[in-house]
Amino acid sequence: MGRTALVTGANRGIGLEVCRQLARAGLDVVLGARDPAAGAEAAASLAAEGLRVRPQVLDVASDASVESCAGRLRAEGTEVDVLVNNAGVYPEGTVLSAAWEDFRLAVEVNFLGALRTSRAFVPAMVRKGHGRVVNVSSGYGSFAEGLDGPAAYALSKAALNALTVKLASEVPGDVKVNAACPGWVRTRMGGAGATRGVEKGAETIVWLATLPAGGPSGGFFRDRRRIAW
Repeated sequence: MGRTALVTGANRGIGLEVCRQLARAGLDVVLGARDPAAGAEAAASLAAEGLRVRPQVLDVASDASVESCAGRLRAEGTEVDVLVNNAGVYPEGTVLSAAWEDFRLAVEVNFLGALRTSRAFVPAMVRKGHGRVVNVSSGYGSFAEGLDGPAAYALSKAALNALTVKLASEVPGDVKVNAACPGWVRTRMGGAGATRGVEKGAETIVWLATLPAGGPSGGFFRDRRRIAW
């Protein structure tokens, strides 16, 4: 039986490339996007390459949107085997200067967004005894690397890393939960001066999403190598 992957925030950048690479690996891919038109356009571009990709409206900052997406997939008989929590925002500012709204947005999307989708889709993985969750994080969320970068972003990614460890400790068997740092990638978020293309940025995420049964869980990885929390 084929596997189905759901990628959040996938209508552009790293998320879109993750969809491409997972589909090329033979997975049936659900491309989650907050904007229905952007999601449909992105999925159509991959379908034109002969890839099995279809869009779903999904705003990870909304309880109702996540629940609605999960309900639609259940109604059509789709079970999510791979969840890639890619959706993210990058507010600027320091602990003392960033607006409250930026902290709230970063937490809602970068941390609570992944928590919402995990609660919606991981229980079915546990029941089946198989699943992969990949939380797209950042070295900016690592205590070992100094929590560099804008405050709201760094703190929300540190919380996402904590979620990775906690969820991995709670799920049994062949359900694996890991975090990935894609590096500095040339996207709208990363900017034109970034050192990596989306292909490289997606590589470790796709590797974690397709781990064999003997693969790791509860880890933080960059370039397929474990890094410190």
